[in-house]
Amino acid sequence: MRILVTGSAGFIGFHTAARLLADGHDVVGVDGFTPYYDPKLKLKRHEILQRSPRFRGHAILLEDFAALKDVYGAGFDAVYHFAAQAGVRYSLDNPRAYVDANLVGAFNLLELMRQSPPRHALMASTSSVYGANASIPFRETDRTDHPLTLYAASKKANEEMAHAYAHLFKIPVTMLRFFTVYGPWGRPDMALFKFAAALFEGRPIDVYNHGKMKRDFTYVDDLVEAMIRLLAHSPPAVDARPSPTPGIDSLSPVAPWRVVNIGAQSPVGLMDFIAAIETATGLRATCNFLEMQQGDVPLTFADTELLFQLTGFRPTTPLADGVEAFIAWYRAYFGL
Repeated sequence: MRILVTGSAGFIGFHTAARLLADGHDVVGVDGFTPYYDPKLKLKRHEILQRSPRFRGHAILLEDFAALKDVYGAGFDAVYHFAAQAGVRYSLDNPRAYVDANLVGAFNLLELMRQSPPRHALMASTSSVYGANASIPFRETDRTDHPLTLYAASKKANEEMAHAYAHLFKIPVTMLRFFTVYGPWGRPDMALFKFAAALFEGRPIDVYNHGKMKRDFTYVDDLVEAMIRLLAHSPPAVDARPSPTPGIDSLSPVAPWRVVNIGAQSPVGLMDFIAAIETATGLRATCNFLEMQQGDVPLTFADTELLFQLTGFRPTTPLADGVEAFIAWYRAYFGL
């Protein structure tokens, strides 16, 4: 297949593009190489992808419709859309970046898919859309009407925009709600990278809500496996589908659109997460305990029954193994 991957120099986009290439697909990658974090890491990821003759990379912003249109051309068999401004906390400081990248960028891509629809578009969302939802674990059929940050609101808007385009123009879309993805080549703004850097540099780490938080950490290889399997399960057209499973399937009644959680279904306490990093590094953390940060939630917990029903797969990598793999990569990357 010929597949477009947006955000191909990002953490998840890089891993997905690498897997697609390994599976024999032709991949076109698009990335804006924005300075949200050190672009050297993004450039290194793309350098690895470019070792494959089946990869073509383009340095453009999705907000640039003309440039994106040139790359999109006559279309693709499938699209994985990851390009976005990430980060819950950064959205408090630079909200306009989320409007430009997450709303305008997604709109531009949807407009091009409208003209030349792929067989399946898989678009990244986030567990943050569950916001103030109090139902545990988080299910795809839960209401997500109360986002707590502009980042969450922008990704929820992506889900709704994609639903409208799926309904109007028959574009099969699966929205992917990610739960705290971690692993080698991760983003420097994420907790694992920040905590590891602090330990190796002898600095204290900031621990919000005095460590009384839990996250459904998802190892990146498990995430990619789930997304690769979902590629073959595009939401069927309204007039060509069996009855959805009541209470489980998020399949839209009026469009070839659904949302799928991808998480480990096993929340881990923040202090246990830090302990796993200490074990992997052999270093002891000094914790700077702080109040809950604005926009944060105390718990994320994915219900993955729909993912399992569709693909027969659930993430299984133990946290200790995933953290150890990240620390091994970190040491090698920084020559420690």
